[in-house]
Amino acid sequence: MKNKLFLLPIVTLLAGCGVQEIPMSKNNVEAKVAGMVNEYKRRNDLVPQIVGVVSGYSKHEHDTLKDVIEARAKATSITIDPSHSTPEQLASYQHAQGGLSQALGRLMMVTEQYPDLKANEMFIALQAQLEGTENRLKIARQDLIGSIQGFNNIVTVFPTSITNMILYHYEKMPQWTLDDAERKAVEQAPVVKF
Repeated sequence: MKNKLFLLPIVTLLAGCGVQEIPMSKNNVEAKVAGMVNEYKRRNDLVPQIVGVVSGYSKHEHDTLKDVIEARAKATSITIDPSHSTPEQLASYQHAQGGLSQALGRLMMVTEQYPDLKANEMFIALQAQLEGTENRLKIARQDLIGSIQGFNNIVTVFPTSITNMILYHYEKMPQWTLDDAERKAVEQAPVVKF
């Protein structure tokens, strides 16, 4: 009985210092990365269908369609293992997905030139799926950003930072950011035509 009473303060102290919280937070970040990668895969799976429908209507828009196909190929060639990802892998993956986002934006602008295409039921359904996927990606990125912030706080803020220093040695994780091309694209106000 005496031994158990002696362990009680030690267990209480360890529980409050992040022994469980730090690995759980890291697992949460890995789960958010996996969720985001899943949403990017969903988008990549939709792209060939959209390109097929658009190409049926716009034979002379070959360059735009080619850009989308190449961006998708590049985006799908990079894979991420959330439990073993490095900041460099995430940056490379992020850059490839940004290229696909830009190509899809140009593709959607091309479709504005084709009234029949905009009225096509299949295209409307695919466009709605793509818009829904983009919204899900936005939420997944926001969740990942919050999860990384939580993990970084745990591994850098006292008292859990001491536990991290002694037991885990985790580094602060880099945040999800935009590359230069994406940053320039989002900084410009959209053009609205009536």
